[in-house]
Amino acid sequence: MLQIENISKKYVTGDLVQQALKNVSLTLRDNEFVAILGPSGSGKTTLLNVIGGLDRYDSGDLIINGISTQKYKDRDWDSYRNHTIGFVFQSYNLIPHQTVLSNVELALTISGISKSERRKRAKKALEEVGLGDQIHKKPNQMSGGQMQRVAIARALVNNPDILLADEPTGALDTETSIQVMELLKQVAKDRLVVMVTHNPELAEEYANRIVRLKDGEITDDTNPYVVEKSKVEKPQHKNMGKSSMSIFTSLALSFNNLKTKKGRTLLTSFAGSIGIIGIALILALSNGVNNYIADVQKDTMTSYPITINAQDMDLTSVMNDGQSAAVEKENVDHKKDKVYSNTTDLEMTSSMTSSVSENNLTKFKEYIDDKDSEINKYIGENGVVYSYDTSFGVYSYDPNKKLVNSDGSSFKTEKDNSNSTFSQMTSMSSQMTSMMGGSKNGFSELMPGKGDNLVSGAVKENYDLLYGHYPEKYNEVVLVLDTNNEIRSTDLYKLGLLPANEYEKYMDEINKGKKVNPDTSKWSYEDACKHSFYLISACDYYEKTSNGTYKNISDDDQKMNKILKNNAIKLKISGVIRLKDSDNRIISQPVGYTQALTKYIIDYTNKSDVVKAQKKSKDINILSNMRFAPDGKKEKIADAKKYLNGLGVSEKAKLCKNIMNSVYGNDKQMQSQLANLTEEQLASSLDQFVNNNPDDKVMLNIYDTYISPGSYDDNMKEFGVVDLATPSSINIYVDSFEDKDGIRTAVDNYNNGAREKDKISYTDYVALLMSSVTTIINVISYILIAFVAVSLIVSSIMIGIITYISVLERTKEIGILRAIGASKRNISQVFNAETFIIGLCSGIIGIGLSELILIPSNAIIHSLMGTTDVNATIPIVAGIVLVVISVLLTLIGGLIPAKKAAKKDPVIALRSE
Repeated sequence: MLQIENISKKYVTGDLVQQALKNVSLTLRDNEFVAILGPSGSGKTTLLNVIGGLDRYDSGDLIINGISTQKYKDRDWDSYRNHTIGFVFQSYNLIPHQTVLSNVELALTISGISKSERRKRAKKALEEVGLGDQIHKKPNQMSGGQMQRVAIARALVNNPDILLADEPTGALDTETSIQVMELLKQVAKDRLVVMVTHNPELAEEYANRIVRLKDGEITDDTNPYVVEKSKVEKPQHKNMGKSSMSIFTSLALSFNNLKTKKGRTLLTSFAGSIGIIGIALILALSNGVNNYIADVQKDTMTSYPITINAQDMDLTSVMNDGQSAAVEKENVDHKKDKVYSNTTDLEMTSSMTSSVSENNLTKFKEYIDDKDSEINKYIGENGVVYSYDTSFGVYSYDPNKKLVNSDGSSFKTEKDNSNSTFSQMTSMSSQMTSMMGGSKNGFSELMPGKGDNLVSGAVKENYDLLYGHYPEKYNEVVLVLDTNNEIRSTDLYKLGLLPANEYEKYMDEINKGKKVNPDTSKWSYEDACKHSFYLISACDYYEKTSNGTYKNISDDDQKMNKILKNNAIKLKISGVIRLKDSDNRIISQPVGYTQALTKYIIDYTNKSDVVKAQKKSKDINILSNMRFAPDGKKEKIADAKKYLNGLGVSEKAKLCKNIMNSVYGNDKQMQSQLANLTEEQLASSLDQFVNNNPDDKVMLNIYDTYISPGSYDDNMKEFGVVDLATPSSINIYVDSFEDKDGIRTAVDNYNNGAREKDKISYTDYVALLMSSVTTIINVISYILIAFVAVSLIVSSIMIGIITYISVLERTKEIGILRAIGASKRNISQVFNAETFIIGLCSGIIGIGLSELILIPSNAIIHSLMGTTDVNATIPIVAGIVLVVISVLLTLIGGLIPAKKAAKKDPVIALRSE
């Protein structure tokens, strides 16, 4: 039962007030066919809209089956329309881009009915109106009568209590009108049907009750229904069900709508994608540059690891102090009227002296080896390399079978012309090589790889393997060529690949000021790898004598040949490698050996006889049989005499000559006499001097100058003993500048907690070279971010405008959805779904077009830069993020239009075209 009690409704437009309904009261039965007649403006449609919940009454009450609607809110009216009311309109009001079946299903969808159930019920409803075979057609493919029957099926599918029909035959011919009226009459048998019409003949023929309105008031009721109020329970406020529209329904509605406007949708998506394309291209280029920078960083960090030496000079502080001093001297605090001293040089010297520090690498190694240490978070894939000062000599036989020492000492020209220009240059070069972590004998340790890999991936990335293989055993080495497949001639002579006498000849000519034009030599890779080297550990240079001491035999050619034959490690060249880029030279010498050889030498040295002997006698120098630290002067004098008496003839002669030269160095006559003395005479002179009990001061002077036994540590170092806990240097490899800064922070934190003598000092060479790179990168990033922000704002505004246009176009659809129970939220959801689809299409189109544009763009970049190292690419994650951003932007841009759509009056919306 539907009760209309004293319903009033007026419309206010500016100063104009129109009273549509005036205290209308009407009670309708549960199943009857009521026709409302009246002239235009009498309030018929307003009454119908009030009954249907599309329009709100100003006063009174609308009671449906004992439920009052006075306190209803929007959501309550939405549920009421969805579950209780079915609408049939004069203009059908079908959604054109949906199929007949989808139109009928819509009311069930809003009710939250499952897909299978609603499809079943929608088909049944269409069969009942005679359209069971038309379910897949679109509304524009049907006649007016068929469309009206679809509207009736949609109105009945949810089994409403009330069916409202507004001029259902107004747009139909007579025959079709009769068919529709017959259908409504049939429907009215088990529910209330309220029809507004201008056709009294149809009303008289089919309706069983006619209500006439005029000027908003009921003037006639042919079959009134009067209910005694005493028998009716007091109306209650109650919701009549729940209505909801799933996200998938919203997407389907919007997708079907967009399909009807494919051209415009495509253009809209393309317009929306322009911003995405711009951002994607910027990100692609930025990604390419960042990848290139990352590679450069990695290469730079590989070439310039953070090196911490046992003794270090803080060049950063020196440079800063020098710059500060220079600035201060530019702004002098005295007049320019006299001669003033400039103390900058002394300040710089003082700064350099104070900047030299000793690093306790033993403690620092313990810190690094602790996996929980902060520094381990920043160490790169090449890890940490500990270097040790292993002492060894490398020899080889030149093409003339002459034995050559790779340190160059076997060449006569370097022995005999030590003051020559060339020798001085060679000495400076050797010192520079040593300072840069190289080796004077032409051999350099290769960076070890992870785990058991003897060679780091960084080496293999920066060098091409031309022949053979990388070292796999401790006694294998590689020959290292520069980018031009060359090795310096000087190194080739020292390595024995070129004849020593040829080198000596060139050096003699150079020392005489002559110009030399040596021929270019060449070898096949196979021939070069046939050359062998012989490594002698420092401990093997010492041989035990008959009196129990040990003697250095490196000057004895006969004994050296014996050592080469019995003790030397034969090194084989396993392969030939070539430097790819001269900027990434990470092997400083022409021959590279592995850390396995270093470990072998260390272990071999520790097991040698000379080292074992010295370890057993820590207080006595096994080279001289003297105490390392005599208790006093008497002990020193006694040790000196014991030492002198124990020398051989040649050694006595040599020492005697040295003493005489220091005493009579400027006496040419004495020098001439000394030159004529034999070894035996010189040795006899020394014995006579010792036996004559010389003055104690003289003996002490001889002891301090010529005999001092050194220390236990000095001897062990001389024998080549290395303590694995005390590296000579630590090379820390990182992969980026950020990690390098992290290492610096970790070292600073380590120093803050360390004792003064354990603090670490090092020079950050990369920071000196690349101090401004981070700033430049940050500035570029900020510019790109600003550019992206502008693009995003423009895209949002454009999408908002497009969505607003769509709202205007789909206004009638909004009214239809509201009429069948869709809430304001559902309407917003529909348009948000549309913006979602457009945003998704924009993002996908943007990424797709960007990928296409990058093909010629990369070709241009490669051509302009002359390298293929910079490749603009869109990372997968960035592509996905851009699509998500596109969707979010369109959703944000469409929020206001979607809200505006939700606020549209459904009655006004239904009238729009």
